[in-house]
Amino acid sequence: MQRVVTRSLAAFMSLGLLSSLAACQGQVPQVQKPGAAPAGVATSAPNLTTKQEAAIRKDIGQVLDKANESKDPTGLDARVTGPQLQIRTSELQIARATGSLNPKTTIPTTIAQTVIPGDPGWPRSVFAITTTTEDQQSKRLLVLNQESAHENYKLWGVARLFQGAQLPKFPVDTIGAQMGTPTDEGLKATPAEAVRRYADVLQNPGSSQYAKEFAQDDFRTSMDSLTQAVQKGIEANRGSQEQTFAPQDGEIRVMHSSEGGDLVVAQINSVWTRRAGEGRESSPASDSEKALFGDGKPTSTMKVTYVNVIALYIPSSTSQDPIRAVGAEREPIKVEAV
Repeated sequence: MQRVVTRSLAAFMSLGLLSSLAACQGQVPQVQKPGAAPAGVATSAPNLTTKQEAAIRKDIGQVLDKANESKDPTGLDARVTGPQLQIRTSELQIARATGSLNPKTTIPTTIAQTVIPGDPGWPRSVFAITTTTEDQQSKRLLVLNQESAHENYKLWGVARLFQGAQLPKFPVDTIGAQMGTPTDEGLKATPAEAVRRYADVLQNPGSSQYAKEFAQDDFRTSMDSLTQAVQKGIEANRGSQEQTFAPQDGEIRVMHSSEGGDLVVAQINSVWTRRAGEGRESSPASDSEKALFGDGKPTSTMKVTYVNVIALYIPSSTSQDPIRAVGAEREPIKVEAV
């Protein structure tokens, strides 16, 4: 039975959740043309041009390419930070064990739109939406972050956009958008609170008091399907499973849209604990988990830590629309027997 459960879980993890995110396409937000003091416009003109932004991404891409070729994260932190540093480090570790990088790690070099803020001061973030990959994987939402005037921009986060995702409008890059904060008001919820509530919905899909505040999305659908499929095998084996989700303090980036809402990208950490029943061992259930577990000795309980990057659009408080997730990324970073 353990073999059946493991094969079932591995199949769903590799073909279900990952492929549903990798094969979809989100819609690029439409550019907000100059008008009379539109919402979301910065008070100052941008001090970064699209040409400079392209040069920054090229430099980041060269660091990523070097790490990909060697399957070694050494030096990655020079141009990668935040949740993306954790995710790419894990992806490289898995690639060393499996022999190749997962196609989902691809970041297209061509950009469909760049959202450049005009806010003075630091830290400062730039949002960029890529085109689809050559093999028609979904567009990526990239978050580039600069902590101070004396530091390089670094790739902070990547979220794969969902199929048909509707992103908000932003001011053109020559005018400049306005960055938001985790405590922005005048919305359905502050960005920090919206992320906390979304984490609760992920952890309690059938009972969260916040479920009605969010539109259904591809990430939640895939997670629910995976959990239900695994539960059938676990119950047959008299085992159990549980997942906990919690936002990572400080790892949130916010951009005001021209529509009065905020586009938010945040890190939510999760721990998936699976317990085997009747004296059985709980083993890694996918190639990624096996690679991270390495030569570890299985016990009755397997605990897998994930980093989830979630992109949410939070409408203004006057809107009739719910909060909606528009993209996500999910990667195991630690597998341990406990």
